[in-house]
Amino acid sequence: MTVIADHVAEQLEPYRGELTGYCYRMLGSGFEAEDAVQETMVRAWKAYDRFEGRSALRSWLYRIATNVCLDMLGGSQRRARPMDLGPASTAAGMPDAPLPEPTWLLPVPDSQVLPSSGDPADVAVARDSIRLAFVAALQHLAPRQRAVLILREVLQWSAAETADLLDTSVASVNSALQRARATLATVDTAQTDTLDALDPAQQEFLGKYVAAFESYDLDTLAKLLHEDVVLSMPPLEMWLRGPEEIRAWMLGTGNGCRNSRLIPTAANGSPAFGQYRPAANGQGHEPWALIILEIADGKIAYVNNFLDTDRLFPLFGLPSRLD
Repeated sequence: MTVIADHVAEQLEPYRGELTGYCYRMLGSGFEAEDAVQETMVRAWKAYDRFEGRSALRSWLYRIATNVCLDMLGGSQRRARPMDLGPASTAAGMPDAPLPEPTWLLPVPDSQVLPSSGDPADVAVARDSIRLAFVAALQHLAPRQRAVLILREVLQWSAAETADLLDTSVASVNSALQRARATLATVDTAQTDTLDALDPAQQEFLGKYVAAFESYDLDTLAKLLHEDVVLSMPPLEMWLRGPEEIRAWMLGTGNGCRNSRLIPTAANGSPAFGQYRPAANGQGHEPWALIILEIADGKIAYVNNFLDTDRLFPLFGLPSRLD
């Protein structure tokens, strides 16, 4: 029995990464994507003896994963970014109480959802389609429209394959795709640069950001920011626009970030860092935020600070503190 179970697990496990990417685009949360894939694997393991190869294993797993995601999305609100919920705050204002976790679009580690090898063009598409702006835009679609658009335009499934997976007609798939495209056309998907470790210019730019942040050189930091840069801090609803507001915040309420250290990682196809602020007892540094940068036209357009480090840092494999 153990030998059979191990054999089934070996057949299913190679699909975990791409299924996690699919579920993340559907659900907008790295944590929920993990849960959805785990449930998909459990259902597939239990039903494997009835699978009998009537369809491709990959297609069968995507059918299960889609049903799991649709079940999870039933009746839930769409996940959002702070900019979707209200007007910009000011540096002088104080943040309200944190909003519940299901409110927010949450990040996902690149390592969980991107292939480590393969056609560079396919990897580039995968990286681009997990950007925060794109996944946030997907949240505006009804769940089945979301599935159709991801399957057709991200994963390049045919209309017939998609219709078979969703137990519907090709005409219905084409109609859903048209409606999804029309909706996305009204939503800002903010094209930003994805992370490219082989791009010397990008790496030099990120080095300047780290140096300016860690030395708290706000004049240099401001030069790296787009004139309409946005700073957000989920689970806080407040967000700031413009270098001056961000500078004022960092000199005022956010002054505790002085003398922080940054540890590089990668999230949502974008440059990211674990931020550690000096510990209150003066010994070492403690987690403060997962920072995801969205870069456009050679400057930082969005600084996304996710503050739920108790959950996010383990997900990203970041240390629990720096000594």
